[in-house]
This record gives sequence, structure tokens and C-alpha cells, in this order.
Amino acid sequence: MNIQIFKNAAEAGKASGKLAAQYIREAITHQGSASVILATGTSQLETLNQLLKENIDWSNVTVFHLDEYIGLSIEHPASFRKYLKDRFINKAKNLAVVHLINGEAEAHEECERLGKLIADFSIDVALVGIGENGHLAFNDPPADFTTNNPYIVVALDEPCRKQQLGEGWFKNLYEVPTHAISMSVNQILKSNVIICTVPDQRKAIAVKNSLEHQVDPTYPATILQNHRNTFYFFDTKSASLLRLSALPHSIQNTKI
Repeated sequence: MNIQIFKNAAEAGKASGKLAAQYIREAITHQGSASVILATGTSQLETLNQLLKENIDWSNVTVFHLDEYIGLSIEHPASFRKYLKDRFINKAKNLAVVHLINGEAEAHEECERLGKLIADFSIDVALVGIGENGHLAFNDPPADFTTNNPYIVVALDEPCRKQQLGEGWFKNLYEVPTHAISMSVNQILKSNVIICTVPDQRKAIAVKNSLEHQVDPTYPATILQNHRNTFYFFDTKSASLLRLSALPHSIQNTKI
């Protein structure tokens, strides 16, 4: 685990995007292609913007994404498919393949379809964030740490739904879907490298719990402690409650 702290979200996102690009290029050089998982939400904007600035042969890159609301149209402003298409897919030139989650399909069949697809890939880089409730992807607490299914149907708890409302994706809480398709925790952990970018003060408690608490499904993102190649990118606000001295010395590598 590697922790880097920057003075603002823009610099954290720039650094995480640069690191992701480095690993993507290395995968293409060594094996001829790269497979990546892309996250969405406000925490990922700067990271994706930086990725688009990098010199990457996207024709050798396959993309999966983390999660999508069940029953939400791709035209809805909160659709994560729309988010990725507008902010990344339509701007990256000649992407090899993009496997988006169709939240309008029958959910369990969609999970099965995606599971078969991702089974053929070794994921080189996964971009993730941490939710205000500590979720990883849409694995809200208590997260399922046991399933080996790559994609699962999950219920969204109220704190998660309130976060989506607070970020401006919906007009009111009643509009926020109650269920989603999410990549499972264990599928995320199969990635060779995990880059976790988490800016903003509202994530400070979740960051503290995710790194200082023992691994526990009640704090889903604690599971990243079990991954040997996880890189954390925080800004000073999201890291404001983090006690670096309380963490094992071997994982400390901070930059402000």
C-alpha cells in the first residue's frame, strides 16, 4: 500500500492519472494490450482528465467499469454509462473494447454476461474511489467479502443514496435508485494494480476508517488493505483525519 497526499483534488487526480497511465503503457509494452477498470463519480474527474492527456495507444486497451444503477436510462444525467461515454470513451481515440454495464437489462442476466466477459481478462489497472459510507464500487456496508461472482446485484443504503443526491445527480432522494449492479469486492482485488483516488473533506471519515480500521465488511474499503499493490491518492482535506503514525510504517509514503 502506498499513500500520497496532495494539497488539492486537482493535483491528486493528476498524479493518480499519471500513475495509471504508466502501468497501462507497461502492460501494453510487455504483453501487447492492457485491461482496465474505470470508476465514475466526482472523485474520478481529474484522474480521467489526466489519463486523456497521456500518450497511450488506446487501441490496445479494453475497459470495464465498476457499477451502474438498475433501471436507469443511459440518457439520465446520473447514468454511469453516460458519465463514461461523455467524459472518457468519446474522447479516447480508438479504444479496443468497452464493456459497459447495462442497467436497463435484466440484472442477474447482465451480471452473468459481464462475469463471463471479464473471466477472460487479467485486469492490469483498476481505478476506484471510496464512498462517504466507506463503500467500494457500490458494495455498501456490510459488503459481501465472500462471493466470487465478478458482478452482483446490490441494495444501496440510505447514506449512499444521499451521497448521490448531494453530488447533484438527482433532484430528490426518491429519484435515486435503490439497487445497482456492482463489480464485487473479490473481482476488484484480482486487479494487478489498484489506484484509489479520494479527494474532499466529506470523505475524511471514510478514509480514516478504511485505512485505520481492521478489515471488516462494515467498512468495505478496508479490504484494500489486503491488496499488495494499492496506491492511495488523497488531498489534504480527505486525509485530514488520518493518523499516519497509527499505520504500519511499511505502508507510509506520503507527499504533500
